[in-house]
Amino acid sequence: MAIAVTGDIVRVEWPIRWIGRLLALPFLAAGTYFLWNVALGLPYDLVGLNRFSEDWGGLLVALGLGLAIAIPGVVLATYRYFVVVDRTLREIVVTRAFGPLKLRTLGRLTDYHFISIVDDGDRNATMYEVSLCGEKGTRPITLSGFSRRQEANDFGQQLACALKLPLRDLVGTEPDDPDLAETGS
Repeated sequence: MAIAVTGDIVRVEWPIRWIGRLLALPFLAAGTYFLWNVALGLPYDLVGLNRFSEDWGGLLVALGLGLAIAIPGVVLATYRYFVVVDRTLREIVVTRAFGPLKLRTLGRLTDYHFISIVDDGDRNATMYEVSLCGEKGTRPITLSGFSRRQEANDFGQQLACALKLPLRDLVGTEPDDPDLAETGS
């Protein structure tokens, strides 16, 4: 997890693990295979060596399969997620980017009041999520997920210090816990 603090701008980037990039390889290989076959067959039809009317069905199916398989591979290989908090403008920009496409969501920093650490409740493989939270009705922004509680605590303390927001460790509390209602979460 990377936190970069530059003046009043805090950027939290969630790097994709190498396993995600490795999972993209079969998709990219299969999609490239179909697209390569389209690229090999199309010139023969365009120059007149083959009859296009006989090949167009197979070319369209191979093109469709190639794109349907390669596009998820490109998304898996190039996916990035980062959050930029500008304390001067009091805004939060959440960016999900893959390839040349960037999906941005804009929010106000005044809607978020604390940083929380929660667990997923699974006893075998617990994940601890660090999120930026606000009042009821405000959708929390997940900043990171960790497999160890100490890593989540360290990251949360670093982020709380950078954003000047309180850190609340809510690991083990139920979502309907009355104590949470009293604290304003």
